[in-house]
Amino acid sequence: MSTESDIRAFLASRRAKITPQQAGLPAYGGNRRVPGLRREEVALLAGVSIDYYVRLERGHIAGASEEVLGALATALQLDDAERAHLYDLARAAARRPARRTRRARGPLPDSVLRVLESMTDSPAFIRNGRLDILATNPLGRALYAPLYADDSPGPVNIARYQFLHPRGRDFFPDWDESLNTTVSLLRTEAGRAPHDSDLTGLIGELVTRSDEFRTAWAKHNVRLHHSGRKSFQHPDVGRITLDFDAMDLPAQPGLTLTAYTAAPGTRDHDALSLLAGRAAAESHGTVTGPVPTSRQKR
Repeated sequence: MSTESDIRAFLASRRAKITPQQAGLPAYGGNRRVPGLRREEVALLAGVSIDYYVRLERGHIAGASEEVLGALATALQLDDAERAHLYDLARAAARRPARRTRRARGPLPDSVLRVLESMTDSPAFIRNGRLDILATNPLGRALYAPLYADDSPGPVNIARYQFLHPRGRDFFPDWDESLNTTVSLLRTEAGRAPHDSDLTGLIGELVTRSDEFRTAWAKHNVRLHHSGRKSFQHPDVGRITLDFDAMDLPAQPGLTLTAYTAAPGTRDHDALSLLAGRAAAESHGTVTGPVPTSRQKR
């Protein structure tokens, strides 16, 4: 899809989610032909002309001022992730590169990898916005072992495994929540980097091959993903639910370090300890099978 199409669909979908009552507008009797707010109601709330708002919703958002974007975000009651996405779309519309590009990156700095590998008690990994896992510590590799089972070349991709692998649904037992999170993260990244050919190629593959991804993608939901809880159905320790914290790497724009923990004394902490024992055994060569590396080519 073009940036203009994404803007049009995003604004229309946010407008459809708000009722006049939620927006503080008078509720008139009779049937409304559209769900949510009408265009003229959004224009009124944002303090712009109806003609200008219609132009914005048609995707012509390049050049809109910070004040207009802020007023539009307030009128549509956007949350922090949606507001950031609106600004990303506006910047993308203003740039309009002549062709799609592939973001070239070098290897992760050794200092970053040392930080990752020093986290011995928590599964941790580094990913990009496309949800490629670029590096893990041994416990992170043990947690995500099913993603590495096929030993495919290049970095594994969480979204591709989740939606296209036969065991993807089994590994992510809270399926609806996990599905929506993954799609929302990719939609957020698409707003930041709409001309990244690797990203658009992945999205095109998922839209083509997964009905569930295609349905969720059409909702244009976005989110920030800094902390929360996530469950896995692990082949070695069964179901395990962990707290996660995700931190952007300032020196490596676009990359995120995610670490999982469990409260001491819980079954999940015990399961994590069992997994840590297996990871330690593998690193010392006492478990049969190949010993995986923690670093991935980017």
